[in-house]
Amino acid sequence: MLRIHFSSEDLARIHFAPGVDWFWETALSIHQLRLRDSHPLLDSWKRSARQQLHPSAGLRAKTNPIIALSPPRGYFPDFLTPPDHGFDSGVDAILSTPRARLHQEIGLLAASNRDIRADVDGLARGQPAALAALGTAIRAYRDVVLAPMWAQVSAAVQADLQHRVRHLVAGGWAQVLDGLHPQARYADGSLVIAQWGVAGDSDLHLDGRGLTLIPSYFKEARQLMVLADFDLPPVLVYPVDPGIRVLADAGHSPLAALIGATRSRILELAAGRNTSEIARIAGISVPAASKHLAVLRQNNVITSVRRGGMVIHTTTALGTALLEGDGMTAVGANAAAVRHARQ
Repeated sequence: MLRIHFSSEDLARIHFAPGVDWFWETALSIHQLRLRDSHPLLDSWKRSARQQLHPSAGLRAKTNPIIALSPPRGYFPDFLTPPDHGFDSGVDAILSTPRARLHQEIGLLAASNRDIRADVDGLARGQPAALAALGTAIRAYRDVVLAPMWAQVSAAVQADLQHRVRHLVAGGWAQVLDGLHPQARYADGSLVIAQWGVAGDSDLHLDGRGLTLIPSYFKEARQLMVLADFDLPPVLVYPVDPGIRVLADAGHSPLAALIGATRSRILELAAGRNTSEIARIAGISVPAASKHLAVLRQNNVITSVRRGGMVIHTTTALGTALLEGDGMTAVGANAAAVRHARQ
């Protein structure tokens, strides 16, 4: 059992991750590939990825450093999931991990996975060649294994965030925390997680640091996850609900079919973000994001306000109705707007 203890200051500092986290999804997708069973929604992706990563394929040797660090169960190094980074800056943060931390965390992994010691010895000693190979492995895995799935992953995570925000509005953080997972219950300032993958009971005291909630497409559904080192900035990783994953599939989204997948994603992301943030998370250029945002603004589904050197975008009531899927009445009443939004 894990108990996470919140003060009033911690409750005021809870926040959701702004979008999909490349590094949690990298590690957790490798876990899925190495598990025998997983959600049927992942079957097609797993077959394709396993073919790409078969030992006879050249990609397997290139990606082996990151695969070796991500066993299917149990501990994997905390330094692989740096906080609040885009992809390139996050890779830089991973490769800049102090040698003492590399030695400690990889040592913990190797102690329970003796068969990988030869694969991770150079990394544990901070050898430049081993670190460069890890950077190459992360980028190669992203490009070949995650990129084909990324639109679906992003759509599911954003749909989950919209779902949780509605819970926040309806019942505050207590309702959000209590509804994260069947194994978790929030009461009297503590979130009690019945199963979390480690034997025995533990207590995580946030001590005013707050908590980052990170939805994950590839997190297996049976439990939640925290960092092994309780002294690091606290995070709680939870699985996107399988039903939401299915509904948010980019190829089956009614809103995506109506106004296009890219524009639908941008509408989802326009929740207090600036243009550069939206472009980065959506994986498109800033000029392309600006063009899509202009069309959405012209059709009254977002508003935009300049603050300093940035333009902040927010969904309108019509935009929220479209995203929530119960806005078809609004769509009918604004048919001209929707018709123009497709153009």
